[in-house]
Amino acid sequence: MFENKYIQQRIEKANFLREKGVNPYSNESSRNTTISKYLNVNSDLFQTEEKRDENREYTVAGRIKFFRLMGKASFLKIEDESGILQIYVARDNLPEGFYNEIFKKSVEVGDILEVSGYPFITNKGELSLHVHGLKILTKSISPLPEKYHGIQDKELRYRQRYLDLIMNSEVRKTFHVRSKVISLTRRFFESKGFLEVETPMMHPIPGGANAKPFVTHHNALGVDRYLRIAPELYLKRLIVGGFEAVFEINRNFRNEGMDATHNPEFTSIEFYWAYKTYKDLIELTKEYIEYLFDNLDLPTVLPYGDLKIDFSKFSEVPLIESLTTIGGVPADITEDKEKIIAYLKERNLEVNENMNLGQLQGELFDEFVEEKLINPTFITEYPVEISPLARRSDEKPHLTDRFELFIAGKEIANAFSELNDPLDQLERFEGQMEAKDSGDDEAHEMDKDFVNALSYGMAPTAGQGIGIDRLVMMLTNEHSIRDVLLFPAMKPLKDENFDINEEE
Repeated sequence: MFENKYIQQRIEKANFLREKGVNPYSNESSRNTTISKYLNVNSDLFQTEEKRDENREYTVAGRIKFFRLMGKASFLKIEDESGILQIYVARDNLPEGFYNEIFKKSVEVGDILEVSGYPFITNKGELSLHVHGLKILTKSISPLPEKYHGIQDKELRYRQRYLDLIMNSEVRKTFHVRSKVISLTRRFFESKGFLEVETPMMHPIPGGANAKPFVTHHNALGVDRYLRIAPELYLKRLIVGGFEAVFEINRNFRNEGMDATHNPEFTSIEFYWAYKTYKDLIELTKEYIEYLFDNLDLPTVLPYGDLKIDFSKFSEVPLIESLTTIGGVPADITEDKEKIIAYLKERNLEVNENMNLGQLQGELFDEFVEEKLINPTFITEYPVEISPLARRSDEKPHLTDRFELFIAGKEIANAFSELNDPLDQLERFEGQMEAKDSGDDEAHEMDKDFVNALSYGMAPTAGQGIGIDRLVMMLTNEHSIRDVLLFPAMKPLKDENFDINEEE
């Protein structure tokens, strides 16, 4: 694993340190400030005549990112999570022999140092640290990629995220935003009176969405279990039980393809609100997004590739209407199954002629509307056939009280007034089972216990799921879901015992 000649040279330096009585993997540090705090608190030196203050004493630590070794002195740049700092290391400021015998012979880019000293401003005007104490905390035996080219191979960046984070501070910023979004999401819903709950990750029946599950086996029970597709049916059981507002920030798993917006495991928030409708959730979603922008200090208009997204401009369009007004599909086609099939075939698009009208309307939407929805758009009134858990509209029984939120051509949220009629729910499940028998491996399974729960009565309720990963993509101008996941799913390497320093 460590046969590379450059690694061998670094291992020899680590052994050299041990011979000199220096532990190359120390477990003790006296760091008393971060680099960003050091730079902030000492910025006043720019206004002084001396440009230094030897009475100020600081101890910082970080990884060496740049090293210019000279005869009697050296300039280095070290980096911690908060920032990067130039340090000046002179032979005569360290214990006798340390600079020539240890520092020059064993310290290099990638190592993690602890340094103590006072602040000063160089002749070039850079606030730096004049070092009089230096400790090697960690010896890096694998060399970092060349500074100016970094890691060009995205596959390598995803597989070795730790290396990506070392080399690219902008990547760390993305994940700081992600963390803040999750924290703010929790705070927002708690402020609205929602209770955070936890539901099972392994389900006896895959449910809560139309998707293919991952299957595992529970040895003690001797039964198969399914990794959670969605927590929906468990959260609604809690509404039946008397909770009136619940949410879960959850990991979901779907055994489907991977692309720029799909990863087999992903994060979302699902929440359920008794005595509310999907229209109430539209207003809540607007308020939630405004809350995120206020607390993240973001402008309401953000770039997304070549697009500009105005997060203050929300619109609502019924799905069937959107096929014509946005997708350009002739109105006389949208309500006729045979005409839709012909329309798709004329455009050389694959079509399953066994699909029902609602499913075909969904195909039209996917092909001609979705990618055109740039500013936040609530698409409402979905067909019953593609909404097995949503409540039927009282005015239009073939449609449901449902919306999906789209931004930059991507689905961000799905919500509806919940179906609480147990007989209707049973009939929907039976329809899904027929679809499964016809070859639809993503059709919803029958869940008799959930129907039984509904039979005890569930208050009128609205529920919603918001994809955290995709939302963070929008906020950080990232175009692959793998760029907002610290450890995205990857195809296995041909040789699982790969050389960690071998270029892919």
